Amino acid sequence: MKTATDPRHLRRREAVKILFAETFTKQPRSPELVESILKQKEKIDKLIKKAAPAWPIENLNKIDLAILRLSVYELKNGNTPPKVIIDEAVELAKEYGAESSSSFINGVLGTIYKDVTDKDGTDKK
Repeated sequence: MKTATDPRHLRRREAVKILFAETFTKQPRSPELVESILKQKEKIDKLIKKAAPAWPIENLNKIDLAILRLSVYELKNGNTPPKVIIDEAVELAKEYGAESSSSFINGVLGTIYKDVTDKDGTDKK
């Protein structure tokens, strides 16, 4: 069961904070997870744009964008079950985002998840 002191949750919280700060200025030291996300930022942003065409990246709430970047990276590169990733992203959005952030993030990640899986449920990574 996930708790506020779960190391995975704490790692994600820290990554979101650094990704958020990174939208304003380059951070001097970043964990390996954040560095990996930033290396794939263009590819990740492309998936976000495709999943939310009515919301240009530059107009997204910066904390929502940080949460989406982390979550899309984990969906594409991690071993964590997609539903866990999406649930964690929704929880982070409730904690840090605006009132509508959690439902927006849930919708975008749901769309991306459908795009990376076949109709049979097999992964297309």
